[in-house]
Amino acid sequence: MTEHEEIWLPLVDEPIGSIVEQLRADDPGIDRLIGSPRRILAFRTFAYIRVGMKLGELLVESDLPPYDGTDTWIELLLKDPAHRSAVASEVRAVAEEIAADPRYAAEEQLGPDDEARERFRDFARKQLEQL
Repeated sequence: MTEHEEIWLPLVDEPIGSIVEQLRADDPGIDRLIGSPRRILAFRTFAYIRVGMKLGELLVESDLPPYDGTDTWIELLLKDPAHRSAVASEVRAVAEEIAADPRYAAEEQLGPDDEARERFRDFARKQLEQL
């Protein structure tokens, strides 16, 4: 296998994958931390594991009502703001650890960097002022 060959592993991601993606969407800073293909793969892998572990920990520590056929135990846990915050903190921590890992330091970010974004914002403001 060559150094630049892409590796995509199928991940069984429901419901944990959708939880991680929702928390990632809620925190735009995460995308800046994991903005390369290898970082995204590492992020997903470790975030799924750690979110699963955190949900299991919360399940053991929490008293949930008996299942009544509506919400799953995961949905019940995430309705509690403290639990949701704990899971979101776990997702953010994974992103920060991936970003700090020197193995990914030389990788190019996907999309524009912060300076390019700021230049575009300046350009857009000037264009709107001329209208």
